[in-house]
Amino acid sequence: MTASGFQKHDHFACIAKSLAAVDTCCGSKGLRLTPVRRRVLEILLAQHRAMGAYDILEILSAEGLGSQPPVVYRALEFLVNNGFAHRIEGLNAFVACSLPGQSHAPAFLICRSCEAVSEATSDPTRGTLGAAASTAGFVIENTVVEARGLCPRCAAEAQT
Repeated sequence: MTASGFQKHDHFACIAKSLAAVDTCCGSKGLRLTPVRRRVLEILLAQHRAMGAYDILEILSAEGLGSQPPVVYRALEFLVNNGFAHRIEGLNAFVACSLPGQSHAPAFLICRSCEAVSEATSDPTRGTLGAAASTAGFVIENTVVEARGLCPRCAAEAQT
């Protein structure tokens, strides 16, 4: 399992790389990344944490891009359905995908202190879940894995 999101990195390059990947994916699939959809994705990318739809709507409204909930929910639906964002079930919130447009099984590491979210890639067909599914003759099609704990920074602060 590999994770991204808690390490120090060039955040502007991270955002630019993700947006470029989404632009490329939309172009190749004939998808329309409208200004509102793009701005919602930019907001999620800038945060590196899960955000509720109403938090995003507040930003959009302040920027004059929409003040009604359906505006943000439609944009989020597009982003999630096309693999550019994920819904964090336990938080009823959304986070930008760290591998936009790529097929993968994400697992989310959620800091209970600062609310940062790191997306890790996992393989649900391996490990104890995969073994249990195999024994039962079950074919795993989708999983939602969310773990809560402390990110490296918050864990270090808790020890001091």
